[in-house]
Amino acid sequence: MAVFLTDEWFEQVEQLNQEAGDLNLPPSLASMVMNLKVTNQGEEIEAYLEEGKLKKGKASASTTVTLTESALKDLAFNFDMNKAMQAFMSGDIRVDGDMSQLMALQSAKPSEEQKSLYKRIVEITEQA
Repeated sequence: MAVFLTDEWFEQVEQLNQEAGDLNLPPSLASMVMNLKVTNQGEEIEAYLEEGKLKKGKASASTTVTLTESALKDLAFNFDMNKAMQAFMSGDIRVDGDMSQLMALQSAKPSEEQKSLYKRIVEITEQA
């Protein structure tokens, strides 16, 4: 198990991403590229979402979402759009750039392959 968003965690996630292969995503998710700036206790971690997979670093994207670590967990691990909307309304999620990318997340349904990948990611994530 690895601590969420550490280098070790991202290495394990990348391995799971490769093993997962094609996630059979709906077009709105398959074409989405979004940068993430994750804040946690004053630290900022850069990651991005591409082809339904979470990766470390920064991509060439028209949208950057700044959010707290807990908001990212709700989105990535629980697919909880209600909590995501609450976090957005309270300022825990901020969007710079193309807002339509984020709106696509609201209505898109993850594929079974994507759900399986994220379930495996949760299994390797150390719970605090």
